[in-house]
Amino acid sequence: MLARWEMMSEHPNTLTDQLRNLTQAPLNRFAVLAARLGIHPDWITAFGLLMVAFAAYFIARGEFVAGGVVLLLSLPLDALDGAVARVIERSGVFGMVLDSTLDRYADGFILAALSYYFAESGRTDMLTIALAALIGNYLVSYVRARADDAKVGVSATVGWFTRMERVALLLIAILAAGLLSSELPLEIGLLILAIGANLTALQRLRYVHTTLRDRGD
Repeated sequence: MLARWEMMSEHPNTLTDQLRNLTQAPLNRFAVLAARLGIHPDWITAFGLLMVAFAAYFIARGEFVAGGVVLLLSLPLDALDGAVARVIERSGVFGMVLDSTLDRYADGFILAALSYYFAESGRTDMLTIALAALIGNYLVSYVRARADDAKVGVSATVGWFTRMERVALLLIAILAAGLLSSELPLEIGLLILAIGANLTALQRLRYVHTTLRDRGD
């Protein structure tokens, strides 16, 4: 069972891969238009983070429909910046670092907003789960970043809960909570995220360990 899990992990068909295939053509058209207008990809990255910050503000206030809609509208920008960079042939290293850094801020904003909401509601149980999800969310990225280090040299992109899966889960839970006027979707979504993100971090850690062992390091 474990061997099968590792084999599936090495060749994932993630939500990110599927969305990239579906949206590549229209995204490229928007990227060409943005490039012609002189819009720098870093501006798109920064504006995307600003939108997520607004979404987090609404979420912290319990205005889940507004927060979910703003978060949904911010998602295309997460891919558009890279597409514009490719069009203008400025896919530099700093741009990638900036994009990854602001992604971490964006993830933190949403989970911090949910943590604040539950703390204000006196829900220490859900506050604990939200914080566990926040920790797992960062560990998934941290394990990959450390594995990509030149001294390690392992591409630890494996795992079922990649960033797009995590964002999609949160988005669905937030919108459902607002539309149904119930915290239950958030409770279920955060619990799944807390478990899934931490398991993915461990999954990546095991993959790194196995890869290093197999190459004799």
